[in-house]
Amino acid sequence: MLPFENSFYGRNVMVKNDRWIKEMAKKGMIAPFADKQVRKGVISYGVSSYGYDMRITDAFKIFTNINTTVIDPKKFDPKSFADFKGDVCIIPPNSFALATSVEYFRIPRETIVICLGKSTYARCGIIVNVTPLEPEWEGHVTIEISNTTPLPVKVYANEGIAQLIFLGADEVCERSYADKAGKYQAQKGITLAKI
Repeated sequence: MLPFENSFYGRNVMVKNDRWIKEMAKKGMIAPFADKQVRKGVISYGVSSYGYDMRITDAFKIFTNINTTVIDPKKFDPKSFADFKGDVCIIPPNSFALATSVEYFRIPRETIVICLGKSTYARCGIIVNVTPLEPEWEGHVTIEISNTTPLPVKVYANEGIAQLIFLGADEVCERSYADKAGKYQAQKGITLAKI
């Protein structure tokens, strides 16, 4: 392997494998934890070779423009969403919904997590957005699910929504998310934008 293939500004960055993910799950990093990939009849979830496919619960907040308001991340109006609970959420055309992970995550200090949408949804025009899970962040992940199509789209509760890739550093960070008392620390359920 060439030195630059696993190096970032002179530091080694390593993608964590299934053995590491399973070991860390035993220590409480992911709960509940699916120790193998569940696939039959569902959009897959659970541990994979180099990641973990998380699920979403049956609680959704579907964006609505019924109040014809301007979206302001500094002063977010919760009335911009309609609450929905069910096994299948239908996201309107060119709209989005918020959901939350079934799993509760506790990220180790020497790790950062990148989230990517599952290809099954991506091929249907669904874009999943989650910001990185920072070192020592913990909580349920709030997930934005965008329907980029001109048609309604179904999203399934208790099935896979996105894959998490765990990146380990060779040196522990100076200041973690917990150290700075981040505003989304230990969030439970769907959490709206905060300032």
